[in-house]
Amino acid sequence: MKINRIDHVGVIVYDLPAAKAFFLDLGLMVLGETEVLGEGIDRIIGLTDVRKTIVWFGMSDGQTTLELVKFHIPSEAKGVQQPFGNTLGIMHIAFAVEDIEAIVAKLKKKGAELLGEIQNYENAYKLCFVRGPEGIILELAEKMK
Repeated sequence: MKINRIDHVGVIVYDLPAAKAFFLDLGLMVLGETEVLGEGIDRIIGLTDVRKTIVWFGMSDGQTTLELVKFHIPSEAKGVQQPFGNTLGIMHIAFAVEDIEAIVAKLKKKGAELLGEIQNYENAYKLCFVRGPEGIILELAEKMK
C-alpha cells in the first residue's frame, strides 16, 4: 500500500461566485466547472437528493488542485461559521507565494482581512494569515532569500 500525493483540497462554500473571484484574484486558474447530482453522488457522500456545483482550480506547479463546492441541495442549515486560527479541524490552506505584500494588498482591496500581520519567521519566511469570503483562511508564505 502506498499513498502517492494529495490529489486536491475541497472547500464547501455558500457564495460560490465570491469564493471563485477570491481564488482567481490570488492567481489560481479555473480548470473546470460542473454540476453534479444523482444517486451515485448521494451514495458516495451519504446525503440524499444532492445537487452541487464544483469549480476546480489549478496552480502553476500543475500538481495541486483546489475544489470549491456549492451545495444547492441540501444546503447547510447553520450558514457560514467564522472560524478562528485555533478552531479544531482543518483550518487553513497554505500557499507558497512571491511578493507577499503585493498579494495581501490586492486581496485586502477585494475585501479580505489580514488576521494578524506579515511577520518575519526566523529569517526564513515572511508569513501571514488572511481570511477571505466564507471564512476561508489562507496562510501565505514567502521564502526569504
